[in-house]
Amino acid sequence: MKDVLRTLQEARPAELAPDVPADEGVRRAELTRAMAAEHGRAEDGRIGRGRRVRPVWGLGLAGAVAAGAVAAAAVITTGGDGTEPHRGGAPTVALDARTVLLTAADRADRQPETMRAYWHQVTVSSDTYMMGSDGDRYAIAVRSRSESWTPSRPGGKAWGAQQDLGARPATKADAQAWRRAGSPAAFKVEVPVAPGAPGRLKGFTAKTAPGPRELSGSPLVDGDKVFWLGRNVTMKDLRSLPSDPARLKAGLLRWYEGHGTESDAPMASDEWLYTVARGLVMDMPVKPEVRAAGFRMLAGLPAVKSLGKATDPEGRTGNAIAVDEKTPVGVIRHEMIIDLASGTALAGQNIMVAPAAGAQLPAGRTMNSTVTLSTEWTDAKPR
Repeated sequence: MKDVLRTLQEARPAELAPDVPADEGVRRAELTRAMAAEHGRAEDGRIGRGRRVRPVWGLGLAGAVAAGAVAAAAVITTGGDGTEPHRGGAPTVALDARTVLLTAADRADRQPETMRAYWHQVTVSSDTYMMGSDGDRYAIAVRSRSESWTPSRPGGKAWGAQQDLGARPATKADAQAWRRAGSPAAFKVEVPVAPGAPGRLKGFTAKTAPGPRELSGSPLVDGDKVFWLGRNVTMKDLRSLPSDPARLKAGLLRWYEGHGTESDAPMASDEWLYTVARGLVMDMPVKPEVRAAGFRMLAGLPAVKSLGKATDPEGRTGNAIAVDEKTPVGVIRHEMIIDLASGTALAGQNIMVAPAAGAQLPAGRTMNSTVTLSTEWTDAKPR
């Protein structure tokens, strides 16, 4: 670990200096990305999210991309030669993925924690959909704010609050096409009923005006299941995970069956582990040392690469890592943006890297993103 920290010290910008105090409000805002608002049961009995459209950060992406889901691209500031631009003009060497992840693990290990009645999370997600005619298509970004309260004890009730923040054209070019289409204030969107089932569609109407905030509650799946970690897991399961990276990896791989987490599409073990571990470090109420083990496990996966400095959709900067997945519609990059100062994940997003022949999405288009505003243990009742 000393070698890792020495590398970081030599390469880090001034704002990451350990002797600079971090504002507690900022620290809370930059903790792990949350689950969306409501808990529910998927068609196959797995725990899903109670959104009308399930985010695709944890899915094999073929079904979602086929449905036309895209999102406004985040700004990646990495230089094309593998270096990072410096304010003074001189490039600095980008940290490799192993250094990024081991540094995040070291910081995650130090995070204090007091378990309380609820694991409370707040996120903002953006999903964008293609609209318009074949000759003048444009993308709209549909944003929503979600809160969730996951009870720490079995038999409790899970609560969620959801608010649509309104749909808007994803880019300036999309805004021009939207205006040519008459600036509609409502959009009919159709998406697959489930990943890998593009022929079975369900629809909803997205509006440019924000919607009301809605709070609802429901019993836990089977009375005690709270998250999906290769299988439905209880709070006790999560709190009992090993803090040794090798044991954690072996335990997770027991549930790997050669395909994606929510589809039957083939998925390599490294990609599967990355998908599951990304959920663990970003979403779940595991102990700090287990979150650190998740980062260390990711550091040992050859498929994980570093993308250098990146800015998340909320304008916060961090270091991005990613794994690429081959799908029928092209190569999809699953990114995670990490704040090294606190050892927490800021955002997850999925980007089209190399479209297959006939694919509608261009290279470089971000398809989906979710950012964390806050996560914490709380005794405050859902409201």
